[in-house]
Amino acid sequence: MPRSIWSGAISFGLVTVPIHVVGATEDHSIRFHRYHLADQGRIRTRKVCELEDREVGSDEIGKGYELATSQIVPITDEDLRELPLPTARAIEIVAFVPLASVDPIRIGDGYYLQPDGQVAAKPYKLLRQALARSSKVAVARYAWSGRERLGLLRVRGEAIVLHAMRWPDEIRDPSSLTPPPVEVSEEEIEGALALMDTMTRDDLEGDEFRDTYTEAVAELIEAKREHGRPETVPEPEERPGQVLDLMAALQQSVSKAKESRGEDDHAEGDHAEVRELPGRKKKAPAGKTPGAGGAAKKPAGEKPTGGRATGGKATSKKAAPKKETSKSTAGKKTATKEPAGKKATTRRPRSA
Repeated sequence: MPRSIWSGAISFGLVTVPIHVVGATEDHSIRFHRYHLADQGRIRTRKVCELEDREVGSDEIGKGYELATSQIVPITDEDLRELPLPTARAIEIVAFVPLASVDPIRIGDGYYLQPDGQVAAKPYKLLRQALARSSKVAVARYAWSGRERLGLLRVRGEAIVLHAMRWPDEIRDPSSLTPPPVEVSEEEIEGALALMDTMTRDDLEGDEFRDTYTEAVAELIEAKREHGRPETVPEPEERPGQVLDLMAALQQSVSKAKESRGEDDHAEGDHAEVRELPGRKKKAPAGKTPGAGGAAKKPAGEKPTGGRATGGKATSKKAAPKKETSKSTAGKKTATKEPAGKKATTRRPRSA
């Protein structure tokens, strides 16, 4: 059981619930030490008095407010405990609100509130059941670590959880981060909603919500301990570049999400086709630019193919002549289209 970090009471009207506050979360991050590269000696931070130029212990250290460089007003823990505040030793509930009305950016770390003894069992259970049945959360005020705070009380299982909350003036205004005005079509919105539907979950369980970074660091430490160097791992899958067609990207994302969930996605029209934007066609490689007389030359032994498909089959010089397919003659369009604004290049005849 985690140790108590604060003791007091929940004040609910005229009802008082003695409680202990214990941590509700754990940090499993891997910690690193600083060390001297030359001899692997630990590098530590020491507390040194600037006037006496010597290291001091925790029992010699106090806190205070600096009015000027040479004037410090000392403040003790006893001074803070005796502040004339009703929240100094109590979590005072001031309102009940729907959870949806609280901006999640204001919600901070969570703590379990444990009833303090048998006398607190009944009022604790009364408050917990009332919160659960009302589907609301309680907003409270309390004082910790030299400052008064806002808190949010909610039910989790059989326990009451206290979340630290930020005051309204502690939230920065995001208006300066707003992107420039753009137009979003209804079709694009529907595509985004379809993607959200395929990614909707009933819970947050599964491999997608595993801390793979911490696992990878642990494997790295073990590999270097055994072999002195990390094992070679395959390169991660290359991410796609700049999105050229937003709708195509949405459709592809829906298809991939369905595949990852094992759903069939064979309906016609479900597969997205990525379309290249005008003016972004790739330049023909050197030596394969078609001349004015027809298609570009192919290496020996390779079957020539035409630039257009007729009836699902590529036309070639060896194919039987058809009405739709005309022979290439000088002055007609070449098989490869050049981007707008560029003239088709012709191959100069080589001198003997």
